Amino acid sequence: MSIPAQADGAEPGTTTDATAGETAGATLTKDAAPGEILLKVTGLQKHFPIRKGLLQRQTGAVRAVDGIDFEVRSGETLGVVGESGCGKSTMGRLITRLLEPTAGTVEFEGKDITHLGVGGMRPLRRDVQMIFQDPYSSLNPRHTIGTIVGAPFRLQKVTPEGGIKKEVQRLLSVVGLNPEHYNRYPHEFSGGQRQRIGIARALALNPKLVVADEPVSALDVSIQAQVVNLLDDLQQELGLTYVIIAHDLSVVRHVSDRIAVMYLGKIVELADRDALYKAPMHPYTKALMSAVPIPDPKRRSAKSERILLRGDVPSPISPPSGCRFHTRCWKATEICKTTEPPLLELKPGQRVACHHPENFEDQAPQDTVLLSAAKDAGELVPDAVLAESAETSEALAAEVAEAAEATGEAEVAEEGAEKSNSDDK
Repeated sequence: MSIPAQADGAEPGTTTDATAGETAGATLTKDAAPGEILLKVTGLQKHFPIRKGLLQRQTGAVRAVDGIDFEVRSGETLGVVGESGCGKSTMGRLITRLLEPTAGTVEFEGKDITHLGVGGMRPLRRDVQMIFQDPYSSLNPRHTIGTIVGAPFRLQKVTPEGGIKKEVQRLLSVVGLNPEHYNRYPHEFSGGQRQRIGIARALALNPKLVVADEPVSALDVSIQAQVVNLLDDLQQELGLTYVIIAHDLSVVRHVSDRIAVMYLGKIVELADRDALYKAPMHPYTKALMSAVPIPDPKRRSAKSERILLRGDVPSPISPPSGCRFHTRCWKATEICKTTEPPLLELKPGQRVACHHPENFEDQAPQDTVLLSAAKDAGELVPDAVLAESAETSEALAAEVAEAAEATGEAEVAEEGAEKSNSDDK
């Protein structure tokens, strides 16, 4: 993958990726070997208190993140997707310790960093950095680009070889900007260039983990491609590990190795990219995938099979009981309303939290009576999708039954053989 030679909105003289690659050639070596667990999150929660009255007593809480578990391995990219308000950005700020967790643990390279203070987190800031969503509001308009990108060196009291100015200019060239723009201010750059400045600042201290919160959502489509390709190229050159939070499923598919799907503060599915896009197992994931447009002129007159979800996401102040998606799911039964499904690995590398998953036999086959909300939701699901889901479930159920029958016959035959042997003796 490559990026156009000139950055978006750049003036003549902006460096190309070829120069960036040459400049980034002499980069640091990483401590963690590829494939080792770099970040481990267990039971992570963040509840924002709601206070009312003169005494500001707590009357409730916004459950932005309500118990999530995942791991990120060195050198990989984990994509996080979901609707607005599902807790993606809060999760990103929790694992970078910009927010204090309510419960759960965050381990980085085997060390628990959940409740480290400012002093304890200071050395770890070199290894964990964040790219913020809005490239303008995250840059101080009163400071020059040189001051902004050089701030991490001054805060960490690090003096790079050749001086801070030379290193900042090198970083600007790495992200495809002109080093001569060192003394310019943020308002003099386009949106894509400002996002590159944010990336340069995040890379200043050679981090091991970069959390990118909606890195391209505020950019034009053509500029999104440049920034996404830049992130991918930098990962190849610097050996970075990414957690990329995004709405655009096409972007996530392009850059991610694994994808986590969040809904109302929970991870409902976590799987490899290819497995998730080929055969999503959670109904919510299937609804999200159906919304991705297919750029094929031949399908212009084809009937859309998009799954429309009824209503809005429930309030995180009082989330539904049981499975949080049951109020909008066309497969919901009574067990979905009363029992929260655990996040289980139903297929190798694919973990799902659902009682009635797609492309797999039901985890609660005894519960078949749909809720009234599910019947209403089913009216919005195309008949072809419902028929495919039913056929898949029936085929898998028959396959499981055949396998169980074959196993039983084999056990009976084995017992008969053992008995025959004992009689001969």
